[in-house]
Amino acid sequence: MDLTKENIQNLRQDYRSASLSKNDVNANPILQFKKWFKDAVDAQLYEPNVMTLATCDRFGKPSARIVLLKDIDEDGFVFYTNYESKKATDIVENPQAALVFFWPELERQVRIEGMVSKVSEQVSSDYFHSRPIESQIGAMASPQSKLISDRDSLERKVEELTTQYAGQEIPRPLHWGGYLVEPTHIEFWQGRPSRLHDRIVYDFVDGSWIINRLAP
Repeated sequence: MDLTKENIQNLRQDYRSASLSKNDVNANPILQFKKWFKDAVDAQLYEPNVMTLATCDRFGKPSARIVLLKDIDEDGFVFYTNYESKKATDIVENPQAALVFFWPELERQVRIEGMVSKVSEQVSSDYFHSRPIESQIGAMASPQSKLISDRDSLERKVEELTTQYAGQEIPRPLHWGGYLVEPTHIEFWQGRPSRLHDRIVYDFVDGSWIINRLAP
């Protein structure tokens, strides 16, 4: 198909699989998220923990990328990265972020906004050592978001570290670890026919979650 303006404008899908009301949702948005996340896992969706992470630098310039959710607890949502990456630099300058999950097969989306902080070193180390050896080596070898001369230099570094740590526990590099996004705003979106989607939003106000409906 030729990508004409008309072809792109006519790409659309009518959503009809489910509905969502304030009476349907849990009073706690973390528990509501866990319910929807379990639905996505049970539906055997491809990588249901994929999420878009959006950050801004000190000038308000936004940046977004795909990362993987690695834990959900009562405080929020955890992901791991290089502490010297672009996203980490943004977080130092502006410790606020947004997350987006989209599960098209379920016609669902979740938007999350909140404050970001590092998880403890112990939590980061425990997760680091649970990863495949190749991923541990990769985290040590890659100067994430930095310019490199070519791929060969990166692969040589991986080979060197693989030889160096053969048969040994690999120490977690100090430049790698986890972040917690502690939500203050969560929106659950359920696709509906004719673009009249259901949108239920939670806002954390004075220590409590307030639930409202938004117009589609």
